[in-house]
Amino acid sequence: MDHAVEAVVEKLSSLDIKAQALQCVYTYISQGKSSGQDIEKDISNSLKLSGCVTQLENKVYKEVKKLKGHDVGVASTGDELREPLSCVRRAQQNWEKRIAKSLNTMCTELNMPLAKKRSEKDIQELSSHWTEVGTMELDVSKIRPVYGPKDFLEVLINVSMPNKNEDLLSQSWGLLTVPIHRLSINELRVQYHQMSINHRQTGVDDEVEVPQELFANDRFRLGKKVVSSGSSVLAQEYCKRGCPSGLRADLWQTALDVNVTNVDRLYYDQLKQAYLQHDLLTDLLYYKDIKLTATNDDQYFVFEDYIFMVLLPFSRDTHLLELTNVSINTPPKSFIRGKLGMPEYSVIYPPNGIIPFYGFSMLVAPLCYVYDDVHMLYYMFREMYMRYFYKLHVISSERQSILGLASTFESILQVQEPQLFFHMKNHDIHPLRIVFKWLMRAYSGFLSSEEVLRLWDKILAYDSLEILSVLAVAIFSFRKLNLLQVRTQGQAEAVLADLTTVKVTPLIQLTLFSK
Repeated sequence: MDHAVEAVVEKLSSLDIKAQALQCVYTYISQGKSSGQDIEKDISNSLKLSGCVTQLENKVYKEVKKLKGHDVGVASTGDELREPLSCVRRAQQNWEKRIAKSLNTMCTELNMPLAKKRSEKDIQELSSHWTEVGTMELDVSKIRPVYGPKDFLEVLINVSMPNKNEDLLSQSWGLLTVPIHRLSINELRVQYHQMSINHRQTGVDDEVEVPQELFANDRFRLGKKVVSSGSSVLAQEYCKRGCPSGLRADLWQTALDVNVTNVDRLYYDQLKQAYLQHDLLTDLLYYKDIKLTATNDDQYFVFEDYIFMVLLPFSRDTHLLELTNVSINTPPKSFIRGKLGMPEYSVIYPPNGIIPFYGFSMLVAPLCYVYDDVHMLYYMFREMYMRYFYKLHVISSERQSILGLASTFESILQVQEPQLFFHMKNHDIHPLRIVFKWLMRAYSGFLSSEEVLRLWDKILAYDSLEILSVLAVAIFSFRKLNLLQVRTQGQAEAVLADLTTVKVTPLIQLTLFSK
């Protein structure tokens, strides 16, 4: 606890909120409102009157959430402390080397540099097309994704303990053999108890005919009060029963404590200039990924340019490197031309330390339905990525990592649907091979856009990604009768190919609370 307090205080000291709070106190005293007898009470009154108390509470709450699950006293002192399992550390290190090698190999084969400075002519052309980058015809026919969900899953399947406990391994019939701490179905019921059928939910009860629309009106009025309070805690608690579409933007912004200032807008513009001045190979990776995924999706193709305006600056945002303090991943590095092998001339590449996977752009697409201001869209995506989405492509034994989510899915499916699980196992059908791409993209591009947003409501509300695993089990239960008829992996994938009719909240309720 002492370490946590020190870490939060140190972080707050470096934020603008400290200066704002001091200014509020100074103004209060200078106006003669202080009695001078109880300075502590005067400071408290000045902060309450100015609204700084709520801002301070939000900042503290946000920092505590970041520290949750990490040893704040030693988080950055060694890989062993951030990741206790040596086999997982080794797998992540080997994976990082593999994707970096794949990127470098593509550069060599195509005779393209990782980065180069643009000419003035190119800068002017790109600048004039900034809001319509998707209309530019770039030759990306030879560019290939560095990796996709299928490649990543094979790596996770091959992660194994050096000293295997056969009794422990025999408890799992799935593809994954690493013993990950995961919640049982009963523990998940407790965690998500506010989603039970005893609690009315936005997305369920407000879609029934009159007079149930009164529920929607009451929820909307309460939501407006929560937004006006400015409290992250209240916003997060409110979201547990769903967000009305008209309030989702403000509720998410409040829950994540994202406030875009003029300084933030200036920083975004600097990232944009960095894109205009230097050409990175990862720009082509993003370009091709967007064209292959979001542009080809009936729900998201209209947001193509918005996604470009988020991801191109995102690739140059060094703020993302803060993730290395709480995650086992190490940013890939490259060398300045002509200085190969000289450590003092190595640089992180790309600047944000993230090599995108196939489908990465789909993590941005649903947010385009919520935010029409590109600056707010950018900072909301960055916050969601740093808090949640990065865990979907880093190998870690953390419960909410992609490895933990996949393991949780296999475990719950065995418990909830043993007949279905063993039917598929007997026919050499692996449910995780179907589900993994859903998890890695947080269902974006698989569910309808509104259902994706309702699912992400729950992620923010419960500050947990485990709802992704629960939903995967729910979908298998929903299609159980059809899946019991299949005999091949291809047939199973065909049954689960279209999820656009799936309703998130009712399915999760049935899975968690109907037995």
